[in-house]
Amino acid sequence: MGSQRIIIIGGGIVGLATAFKLGRQLPSAHVTVLEKESGVCRHQSGHNSGVLHAGLYYKPGSVKARMAVTGIQEMIAFCRENEVPHEICGKLVVAVDETELPRLHALHERGEQNGLQGLRLLNREQMREIEPHVGGIAALHVPQEGIVDYLKVCEVLQRKISEQGGRVVTQAKVTGLQSHAGGWHVQSTAGDHEADLLINCAGLHCDRVGELAGETRAVRIVPFRGEYYKIKAARQHLVRNLIYPVPDPQFPFLGVHFTRLIHGGIEAGPNAVLAFAREGYRKSDVNLADLFDALTFAGLWRFLGQHKRMSWEELKRSFSKELFCESLQRLVPDIRLDDLETGGAGVRAQAMSPDGTLVQDFCFQQSRNALHVLNAPSPAATASLAIGEEIARLACAHS
Repeated sequence: MGSQRIIIIGGGIVGLATAFKLGRQLPSAHVTVLEKESGVCRHQSGHNSGVLHAGLYYKPGSVKARMAVTGIQEMIAFCRENEVPHEICGKLVVAVDETELPRLHALHERGEQNGLQGLRLLNREQMREIEPHVGGIAALHVPQEGIVDYLKVCEVLQRKISEQGGRVVTQAKVTGLQSHAGGWHVQSTAGDHEADLLINCAGLHCDRVGELAGETRAVRIVPFRGEYYKIKAARQHLVRNLIYPVPDPQFPFLGVHFTRLIHGGIEAGPNAVLAFAREGYRKSDVNLADLFDALTFAGLWRFLGQHKRMSWEELKRSFSKELFCESLQRLVPDIRLDDLETGGAGVRAQAMSPDGTLVQDFCFQQSRNALHVLNAPSPAATASLAIGEEIARLACAHS
C-alpha cells in the first residue's frame, strides 16, 4: 500500500517527529498532521524547560530508558545539522545529606546500566568546581545532559514535513472518528479526511482521542501543573547549568531543580499540583469537564491517598513563595526570596492507572489500523525522534 493515507492527531513534538520519520520511511505515503491550535507545539512541547535528558532515571530495559539514550544522540545530531540552538552543558544531581547517598549511588548504577557515558560521583570540593554555589555533600555529574530550543526543533520539523510533501493542518480539532473496513473517516473543524492508518499523538487529550476511536479508557490522563520561578538577572551567577535533587522513589516526581535556559536565564522548579484543566497553566484556569473527568476517576483518589504528604506539600508550595524558596535552598543555599520572580508553567500529560499508580513508561497501544501514544511525558521531547522512528517502523509493518 505505497500510497497509504496516514493521519496523525496532534501537532506536538512527538506528532511532528512521527510525521517526519514517516515521510522518510514511506515517501509515497500521504501524511497529514491535524492540530487543534492555530500553531504547533502550543502545550507540553512549548511549555517545558528545554532539557536534553540522557536517560539517567528510567528503569533499565524500559522503553523510556532505551529511547532517551538513543533519542538524545539523535536529537543532538538533528540540532547540529539544522542549526538549532543547543548545548551539552552537563548536570549535577545533588545529595543534600547522608540519607540521600544510597539513592545517589543507586542512580549512578542505573545510569551506567542504561549506557550513559562519563558519569562521575563527586565529593563536595569536586562538585563546587562545577557549581561553586551548590549545597549538599556529594553529587553525580552527568556530562551528557544539555539544553535545547524545542520550539525551534518543532519549527524545523514542520518545515521538513512540508518539504517531504506532508501537511500540517492547524485549527483542526478532531471531533469524530468512524472506523470502516479500509481505515478511518476523520471529522475535524478543518474538514473531513480519510485515512488508512490513524496515529494518536494528542498528548493531553490522547485518552479522549482513543475513546473517540472506540478504545476503552483503561488509563486516564490526569493533568499535573508544574509551576516555575525565574532567578533575577543579578543573581543568575548562582547557577551555571543544571542542578537537580536526588529523586525520592516514594514520590512520582523529580522535585524542584535549577535549569539554565538556552536563550538565557535560570528557571527554578517545577512543583507538581493537580491542574483544574488539561490546559490549565494558571491557578485560575478551570475547565469543568476536565475537572469532572479527574474527580470522578477512582485512580486519582487512590493516588492522593497513597501520596497524602507529598500532595499536601506540593499544594502548600504552590501558594507559598517562601516554601518554594526553602526547597531551592536545599540545592543552592545562597538563593534568597528576593531572587525569585514568577516564571511560566507547564502541564504534564500523565497517564494514571485505576489503582492510582502513574504509568511510568511510554505507552503505545496498537489496534486495527490505529496506533495510540497513551503516555509520553518527559523525556518525550528529548526522545521524540526515537519515538517517531518506532512509530514509523510499526506503520511500515502495517503497510
